Amino acid sequence: MTAMTATQTPPASLHDPVIGWFEQHARDLPWRRPEAGAWGVMVSEFMLQQTPVSRVLPVYEQWLARWPRPADLAAEPPGEAVRAWGRLGYPRRALRLHGAAQAITERHGGDVPSEHGQLLALPGIGEYTAAAVASFAYGQRHAVLDTNVRRVFARAATGIQYPPNATTAAERKLARALLPEEDARAARWAAATMELGALVCTAKNEDCTRCPIAGQCAWRLAGKPAHQGPPRRGQTYAGTDRQVRGRLLAVLREAVAPVPQSALDAVWDEPVQRARALDGLVADGLVEPLAGGQYRLPLS
Repeated sequence: MTAMTATQTPPASLHDPVIGWFEQHARDLPWRRPEAGAWGVMVSEFMLQQTPVSRVLPVYEQWLARWPRPADLAAEPPGEAVRAWGRLGYPRRALRLHGAAQAITERHGGDVPSEHGQLLALPGIGEYTAAAVASFAYGQRHAVLDTNVRRVFARAATGIQYPPNATTAAERKLARALLPEEDARAARWAAATMELGALVCTAKNEDCTRCPIAGQCAWRLAGKPAHQGPPRRGQTYAGTDRQVRGRLLAVLREAVAPVPQSALDAVWDEPVQRARALDGLVADGLVEPLAGGQYRLPLS
């Protein structure tokens, strides 16, 4: 069964149980509170990409305390965003968030825009983040397809264990078909399906006894057939260029002055990989080389 031949379960029959479950079991996360505002939602969406909630929470709180509005972040050098990003990983997200804050300040008077098209036009913001901010911050009707939502839909509506490695047009069509018609309810559905995938319909240890739609789940009703698609991509870290980049950035984040090459050389023994990682950081705009073989986080 594919997404184009999904179960005929009426979408409306899924909405009440999933949203009702969410009302009872949703985690109390700071970006879900009214005081977070659109900026708080946007910051959380950048930080949560490929990073678990437990690691995001302390950095998120520190970030919003320091930069409660986009203009506050835009006024600082981009290197400060990289420094404050800490060890969340994938630090280019910090640069993209800084760039988005600058654009919001310049184009929208410092307020995160509410229109999906304006959000999508911001630097560093793709279809998912634009839809998430419009939905979660402004209560609009959009298909919000993160990894958790895609897995819930793959199982419940399509009858397969895992979605494809990359989001397909069929998945987007299915997600739109499953959306409630009313804006606020659609936004609630987006948050609820995401939480269901994060807490119950997880990648490895799904707990069908806690699932509010287990009785309608196409995958469960089919006997939970094993994944038949391409191998799922695993994430490795130890010994990779990502690990080396992380160690190099850690030195620069902790430094208050430019760092000599020798200090960077000390973090990794293999010179070719170390040089490749450093070159990549420079090319990505995360590190700025200076005269005399010194380096710092970017100032512009």
